[in-house]
Amino acid sequence: MHSSKFCLNIAGDTPSSNRLFDAIASHCVPVIISDDIELPYEDVLDYSQFCIFVRTSDAIKEKFLVNMIRGIGKDEWTRMWQKLKEVEHFFEFQYPSKEGDAVQMIWQAVARKVPVMRMKIHRSMRYSRSLIHNNRELRTIPTPSNFW
Repeated sequence: MHSSKFCLNIAGDTPSSNRLFDAIASHCVPVIISDDIELPYEDVLDYSQFCIFVRTSDAIKEKFLVNMIRGIGKDEWTRMWQKLKEVEHFFEFQYPSKEGDAVQMIWQAVARKVPVMRMKIHRSMRYSRSLIHNNRELRTIPTPSNFW
């Protein structure tokens, strides 16, 4: 992998995979074949600067991948390769954790999501008072004498 210029990152049956991390650590430009992949730190990193994205419908076309990769010039590949070297530390786990490593990036991603999650919780609770009120009303409805 370390001597490869491009590494396939094919969607699997789980949301995460080591393939992407291995490619980045090896400075091998990831060729991501997926329509709906969720990438780590995507709200911070522009993966299009160091990855190639291919729709699954295009990837299954005969010779599409080979022609696409052959169409990437040396200058473009070099730019992507240099960007890989710049971002690789975001994917490295260290003990103890250091500024800008994977542990710090994960905590920062969690911190960015907390306000959104709080807002969703608060929004979901908007009508909780009326639900409680309605549930109380349902409990007080008398059942007909011949029901049971």
